[in-house]
Amino acid sequence: MFVRFQSAVPNRRGTFPGIFAMANGLRDAGVLSPEDDRWVRRMNAHGERAYTDPSTVVADCYDRERNPGARSWFRESADELLAIAHAYTQLLDRSRVPWTELRTSTPGRIVYEDSVQVVAVPFTHAQDWPLPVNAPPRSG
Repeated sequence: MFVRFQSAVPNRRGTFPGIFAMANGLRDAGVLSPEDDRWVRRMNAHGERAYTDPSTVVADCYDRERNPGARSWFRESADELLAIAHAYTQLLDRSRVPWTELRTSTPGRIVYEDSVQVVAVPFTHAQDWPLPVNAPPRSG
């Protein structure tokens, strides 16, 4: 299983940013309390030390043309990373930023993976539809 935390509403580009991007947006806009600002900076630094940035391994994993809509998902087994993610959701709650949690066993076409995360392009095209289009109706 894979887990994703993202905005509950699309941004201006029509995409649903993840919780880290939303927290960084709040920080960059200067709307966080000094304590929350320091916390985000500290947690971001920890994340950069502890986890691989997928784009440092697969440079084009988030490329909008090559991998449209690519997004990160946590492995359900990534306990520490999920605990960090939950702390970010608490920050978003305090800031009144709506978010949602998604879970799936099939996040899309995987373009990067490691022990705690995957980056996947969502199944959005006709060739991804898993059911036969011209299946005869069942008799009942």
